[in-house]
Amino acid sequence: MTETEFIEQLKSQTRASYSKLLDDFQQKVFGTCLSFVPNKEDAEDIAQEVFVEVFNSIHKFKGDSKLSTWIYRITTNKCLGFIRKRNAKKRFAFLQSLSGNDYNLDKASYFTEINHPGLVLEQKETSNTIFLAINKLPETQRLVFTLNKIDDKSYKEISEITNKSIGSIESLLFRAKKNLQVILHEFYKNHN
Repeated sequence: MTETEFIEQLKSQTRASYSKLLDDFQQKVFGTCLSFVPNKEDAEDIAQEVFVEVFNSIHKFKGDSKLSTWIYRITTNKCLGFIRKRNAKKRFAFLQSLSGNDYNLDKASYFTEINHPGLVLEQKETSNTIFLAINKLPETQRLVFTLNKIDDKSYKEISEITNKSIGSIESLLFRAKKNLQVILHEFYKNHN
């Protein structure tokens, strides 16, 4: 079945098309959610929201990109929306922590899926620290860094997902790496 035929099936909203959508994309979408929100339960919830959105919005799909690119775009937007909501709730506590330490990274055991396939680190604490540091990046840098370094997407794929030029992707990645160096330097300076 061609992608065009599959999209037409999805638009008719058959049970078989929804099953195929899950078969083809469930693991990929869940893996991306886990890259942004490394808590299994939250990542599962977000992935479920992604599939509901894809199924309910497929009639809006214009075919300007591949179906997978459109699904990744929805996935990253849902993940970033979740992070924004969670961060808004924590903002007051975060501002208080900033007055005490420059980067007081919360050691809460939020991270249940440290052995993410795209991120192999030896120690859980190191993984927690890195994920928390990534979460401190500005949103566009976090998005590009996570898609490239954790989800292993090429610059071209990231460009298609984010609608940004490859030059912009390179610049955002460069700034993300520099910012992570500063965040991690401050963290280890304050915790050693």
